[in-house]
Amino acid sequence: MATATLLLPARSRFPAAPLPDDVAKALGRAQRRSAEAGERAQLRRHFQTQPDAWSAAALTRQLDVGDADGAVWLRADPANVVPDMHGARLMGHGDTLRPDLADVMHLLPALQPLFAGFGFVLDAPVPSRWYLRLPPGTALPAFAEPDEVLGDDLFAHLPEGDAGRRWRALLTEAQVVLHQHAWNQQRVSEGKRAINSLWFWGGGELPERVTTAHAQVRSRDALLQALAKAAGLQADGEQTVDALVDLRQLRSLEQLGNDAIRPLLAAIARGELKRLVLDFEDGTRVEIDKAQRWRFWKKPVQLHEL
Repeated sequence: MATATLLLPARSRFPAAPLPDDVAKALGRAQRRSAEAGERAQLRRHFQTQPDAWSAAALTRQLDVGDADGAVWLRADPANVVPDMHGARLMGHGDTLRPDLADVMHLLPALQPLFAGFGFVLDAPVPSRWYLRLPPGTALPAFAEPDEVLGDDLFAHLPEGDAGRRWRALLTEAQVVLHQHAWNQQRVSEGKRAINSLWFWGGGELPERVTTAHAQVRSRDALLQALAKAAGLQADGEQTVDALVDLRQLRSLEQLGNDAIRPLLAAIARGELKRLVLDFEDGTRVEIDKAQRWRFWKKPVQLHEL
């Protein structure tokens, strides 16, 4: 029998409301564990790479094009920044800006000479994922992932010191090019945010090997799809195999309880599923199996009580 693992957002992302009684009872009887919090730590509980450090840019590049081997990669995703009295805030990036092929065709030719002067190649095989191909051996500073920066002061998250100086300068020059580009006026007139910046992140090389204990991954997230592909996992197929199901977009407690957990509890009761694992981004991990039904003395537990 298979194990189903639900990849979930931090519990704080859900409203403080009661779960269905049967779900609360199952949580009360379940085995609870604690792990490291954070998106990257959460993914590392399910995927191991050799070498240990992984590059989101190289992995998604391999997913998108298949040519990531033999170079250093850096995501240079389209972004929107809004100035304020203290600096500027990142208010959108990648998919959230709804970029399309027309955006790529108009904006990339204006940016490519800027990076070509350093020997870097900028392209965008997917409108929301822009890449810089860097020569092998290029050393990169640590870049913040865009979700960590969203809504915050942009300058507080730029790479520091001598290693970051080139990238701070390149970002400033790219912002000047994009701010002056007439195409952004067209985007704004259509009710879209301007693509007036880039965000560098995810740099590095393609890992030599990716492994996982799961037999299947179900996700719309590009990085998770890339990790699954690198590990040789099936994208679809029979639902009787050990599967990792990405539900990190969930914000409704009703959907979590009624649509996600309840059917799987029923499958455990019927003997069709061995175990259900709930893995939250805040590091909370809950394991539910059929034998726990005998723990009838355990009190029901709500999500915020785990």
